[in-house]
Amino acid sequence: MAVSLVVTADTHLPKRARDLPHSLWAAIDAADLVVHAGDWVDVALLDLLEARSRRLLAVHGNNDHGPLRERLPEVARAEVEGLRIAVVHETGAATGRERRCAARFPDTDVLFFGHSHIPWDTVAPSGGMPSGLRLVNPGSPTDRRRQPHGTFVTAVADAGALTGVTFHPVPR
Repeated sequence: MAVSLVVTADTHLPKRARDLPHSLWAAIDAADLVVHAGDWVDVALLDLLEARSRRLLAVHGNNDHGPLRERLPEVARAEVEGLRIAVVHETGAATGRERRCAARFPDTDVLFFGHSHIPWDTVAPSGGMPSGLRLVNPGSPTDRRRQPHGTFVTAVADAGALTGVTFHPVPR
């Protein structure tokens, strides 16, 4: 049975915004699984997402301290409809990212990550061919940095595959 996902990261509440965008809350309410790849900043958002999500898979980021680090791991893993998912905040520099992550997460089909605030969707090469490890960064819905707009991702996990990956722009 297909599982709908919403993926976000780098929300930085309440420093970058007072709340998540309405479109992201609507996606969260509709999703079977919510993934947050760190940099929450305030534990209040974690409490809200735990209350509103059917299921939450989340990690802490480099800007998360205190209760966030106590309640969230550095790396989270789950198998969803045959799809092996890992979540981490930081993956290092963009150069060499796919190879590094393929070596670090050999038993993973999809790695969701954050930190850069830059939307990303690639497949790691292995011997010149794709290894199968897909790397997805949803960007940030609240702090677009050098991007034209904030973003979050929706997708579907079904029969061991991630499909329907859509980057949703968040209006300024």
